Amino acid sequence: MADESVDFRIVRALRNKNYVVDAIVELNPGISDDEILEIATESEALLLTEDKDFGELTFRLRKRNKGIILIRMSELPIESRILKLNEVLDKYLQSLEDKFTVISSNKVRIREQKQ
Repeated sequence: MADESVDFRIVRALRNKNYVVDAIVELNPGISDDEILEIATESEALLLTEDKDFGELTFRLRKRNKGIILIRMSELPIESRILKLNEVLDKYLQSLEDKFTVISSNKVRIREQKQ
């Protein structure tokens, strides 16, 4: 599931690699972060976002979810962001469930969630 904050070119690139990606911008634009998290959780989908507010929902408010991938690479051109995201998904996808993952230009942090 891709939050509205995710550049749609990333959604298209993931779909082109045969990932199933539902995009909030296509399903129900303008809904709250809580609603997005609820939809992703009910769908048993990882949530892809560029919005760091989901960290607060996850860790401070302990909102239930299946896993969140936070993209923190706005300084990179879109092609580089897509390449880095694909590398991370290829390497770690099977272990990202119930984790909070932050992908930056120079590192990947995968953190357990206590729910």
